[in-house]
Amino acid sequence: MGFLARAAILVIAIAVVSGCVTAVGTSYGPADEKGFGYSETRLEADRFRVVFSGDGATPVEVVEDFALLRAAELTLETGNDWFRIVARSVEGDERGGVDVGAGLGSGSFGRRGGVSVGVGGNVGRVGARRFFTARMEVLMGKNPPPEEDGEVYDARSIVRSIGPASTDDAIEAS
Repeated sequence: MGFLARAAILVIAIAVVSGCVTAVGTSYGPADEKGFGYSETRLEADRFRVVFSGDGATPVEVVEDFALLRAAELTLETGNDWFRIVARSVEGDERGGVDVGAGLGSGSFGRRGGVSVGVGGNVGRVGARRFFTARMEVLMGKNPPPEEDGEVYDARSIVRSIGPASTDDAIEAS
């Protein structure tokens, strides 16, 4: 069996194995030993930095929703009613997988000279997964919420819409 045939079989095998991996997603909860889940840092009495990191099977929308949910829970835990996002970022990191390349070569060598032609290239990465992390800094307060522009959320509404009953649905729907 030639090199190209073996390379093609390897690429197909990796794609099949990658497709068989069950995608579960990170459950909502405190960060585990791998760092997946939420964490927070109190910056001031009414200001927190909230982070939610998902595994490679957790879509970016779910990661952002879970960070919002944690901010809402913290708001209620501290006796507040609303929170405003003053800074936000979402980062994606590609991990795992295998870089696959292919090449084609030919040569002819005689007694007096030779000719050789080759073509190669990177086919791409197979089996890689995107890991997303949402970070937000939130400022909390009691009613009434401020009239200023910005992302102001009612904490109780967020807990009702994204809370535990809907977190499982969010992962399954993605």
